[in-house]
Amino acid sequence: MPVSDSSTTDVMIEIQNVWKIFGARADEAMKAVKEQNLTKPEVLEKFDCVVGVADASFQVRAGEIFCVMGLSGSGKSTLVRHINRLLEPTSGHINVNGQDITALDRAGLARMRNRTIAMVFQDFGLMPHRSVRENVAMPLEIRGMSQNERWRAAQDALDLVELSEWGDKFAHELSGGMQQRVGLARAIAADADVLLMDEPFSALDPLIRRQLQDEFITLAAKMGKTTVFITHDLDEAVRVGDHIAIMRNGAIVQTGTPEDIIMHPADDYVSEFVAGISRINLIRAHSLAKPLGDYAGTIPADARHMPEDATLKQLIIAAADHEGPLVIDGPAGRPIGIISKDDLLNGVILGTDNG
Repeated sequence: MPVSDSSTTDVMIEIQNVWKIFGARADEAMKAVKEQNLTKPEVLEKFDCVVGVADASFQVRAGEIFCVMGLSGSGKSTLVRHINRLLEPTSGHINVNGQDITALDRAGLARMRNRTIAMVFQDFGLMPHRSVRENVAMPLEIRGMSQNERWRAAQDALDLVELSEWGDKFAHELSGGMQQRVGLARAIAADADVLLMDEPFSALDPLIRRQLQDEFITLAAKMGKTTVFITHDLDEAVRVGDHIAIMRNGAIVQTGTPEDIIMHPADDYVSEFVAGISRINLIRAHSLAKPLGDYAGTIPADARHMPEDATLKQLIIAAADHEGPLVIDGPAGRPIGIISKDDLLNGVILGTDNG
């Protein structure tokens, strides 16, 4: 579900040099960090303050799923809570759809949370004394929408998450996976431009989790919502995300497409993360292809041609019943490169080409 390249005019969310320092002397610590380039341990030692987010910057384009991932304590959930100002940044700028949200007053912030940004939590956040339909319609009730209108919008959202017949039930009557669908339906009913999802599927068993991932990918493509998706699971990030930011100790270590990160990890920390990831459905022909002029052998006239977006799995299947190399064609159907069987083997084992 990759998003095509676009200009900065398509940017929906922009995080610029955001810091979050917790503690009574946070402002003093922030000043010292900028002037003395203090490390996270030094900030704790000198000011008894904790650096939660350290100089984080990234952009999320309209309609894409941007995954922020890292281990527990890496700062990912702290960072995402700045986008709707559940946390105030110590320093830095946050823009959503061209608006500086740090400049909003209380009323403006309430409107932004109710209309522009919806959040789906890991713990579902359902009201036990309200029906499923009432839970889904809550954001619309806050807006003052009539009951008929919000009931209709809630039902449409329940239809999308395949809970059409469950509107009159209560949360305790639903399984964990179904409750998570209700939380997603509530965000859908709000019809917000941006979805913030903080490890929404991590509490579910693997089969339900994968099913909901599939459903969310389909829904995201259908709705075209801009999504920031928090996870500690790289497999999930690779599967769901158009782009991924990997965090460690409050800082963003690397940002890129799943393919970029798998093939070109920025450091040993990222390399350890990606070591166990299956590359077979992720790496594509354009990443493995070498220029035609670099191929030492003779390319036969009946060489097998494959598109540049063919996956490694598709390339292996094509090569299995073909003796020669694979010629890779660009968007216009013209050859742009070539892949030998050795290149395919390197792609499987290393995830990189010989270069």
